Amino acid sequence: MNHSGQAVRAVMDYYRIAAENVLVAYDELDLPVGTSRLKQGGGHGGHNGMRDIFRHLTDTGFMRLRIGIGHPGFKDAVTAYVLSRAPADQEQAILHSIGDAVAVMPDLLRGNVAKATKELHTDS
Repeated sequence: MNHSGQAVRAVMDYYRIAAENVLVAYDELDLPVGTSRLKQGGGHGGHNGMRDIFRHLTDTGFMRLRIGIGHPGFKDAVTAYVLSRAPADQEQAILHSIGDAVAVMPDLLRGNVAKATKELHTDS
C-alpha cells in the first residue's frame, strides 16, 4: 500500500478512468475496529499509501473507503500493529465492516453516493 500510487495512476491512465470514478480502500487507524466509512476527496490523513497516491495523481477527488482498524494507543506501536494480524474478534469485526461496504457498492456504482454513504454509516 505504501507505494501504490504508481499502480493506481497506471490503471487510471490505461483505462482512461477519471479520479471521480476511482475508489481506494485502505486501513484507517483513526476509525474504531469494525467501522467503514465512505468519503470523497479530502487529505491523506498521514496515511503513507494515500500520501503516495497523492504524489501520483493531480486530482485527489476520488472516493475513499476507510476501513477502521483502531489504534494501538502509542505512536511507536503503529508499525507493528498495522503489519501484524488482528486478534480473532477484531478480524471478524473488520470482515463484517468490509461486508457492509460491499453491500452498498451497487448504489455507489449507480452514482448514488449519498445513499451508499448513509447506509454504510448507519450500519457500521
